[in-house]
Amino acid sequence: MNKKLLLGIISVLVLAVFIFLIIRKINIPVRIKGGKITSAAALSAKALDISKTGDLLGAKAIYQLLISDFPNSNDIINWQKNVEDINIKLLFSSAITPKSILYEIKPGDTLAKIAKEFKTTPELIAKSNGLKDDKIFLGKKIKVWTAPFSILVDKSQNTLILKTDEEIIKTYIVSTGLNNSTPVGTFKIINKLPNPTWFKAGAVVSPDSPNNVLGSRWMGFDLPGYGIHGTIEPQNLGKQVTQGCVRMANSDVEELYTIVPVGTEVTIVD
Repeated sequence: MNKKLLLGIISVLVLAVFIFLIIRKINIPVRIKGGKITSAAALSAKALDISKTGDLLGAKAIYQLLISDFPNSNDIINWQKNVEDINIKLLFSSAITPKSILYEIKPGDTLAKIAKEFKTTPELIAKSNGLKDDKIFLGKKIKVWTAPFSILVDKSQNTLILKTDEEIIKTYIVSTGLNNSTPVGTFKIINKLPNPTWFKAGAVVSPDSPNNVLGSRWMGFDLPGYGIHGTIEPQNLGKQVTQGCVRMANSDVEELYTIVPVGTEVTIVD
């Protein structure tokens, strides 16, 4: 190799390292790839610009890159939230992702039948395809989610994490049992009820009662008396205040209810 060319390359590399060290010293997050220095701020701006064009998968990839390359950044919580917001938008949109398919409606199909076949929910199929009711038409192609979901409840953090495979889809703030009374273990959702009636000792509380602690949705475990439900006390989310169930904000439990089918695994840890 030409000696001048070699010296030129070495000089460029030394300069790049020098600039990198200076930036690190003044605490500006950067990454070097292919000899190019890119700041976290520049990547964040790029992700925002891409998301505005409607390329949610592209924006998600950049936010994931930021999380991977700048794990000590003060912005990492915001980046993760952006990823989770995009996850829900993708889930509820007609965009086909690696974990969904374009399904052609066949004779005899119903939303419930399709949902059962692919272990999803009729509500998710309807929402992601902009359906106002359960009417479907022969030959029409619709988006169907195909990957299984799971739920992890962390009592120490009062969080509920919705996952598919090992990917975090969304993290929710919840309330768990007073005096650590929420049971630990792995359970399954065996029933789902919209606007549930609360059967308490000595009384039946109707769904429209302001005293119905179950809120707008119920998802019961294969452990009698326990489940995930809404709340009439959103101010207590993030605390251990329940009689053992997992409480969520009504808007959050309605979202989760749309996404997870009966049979979903729920793991609760201390």
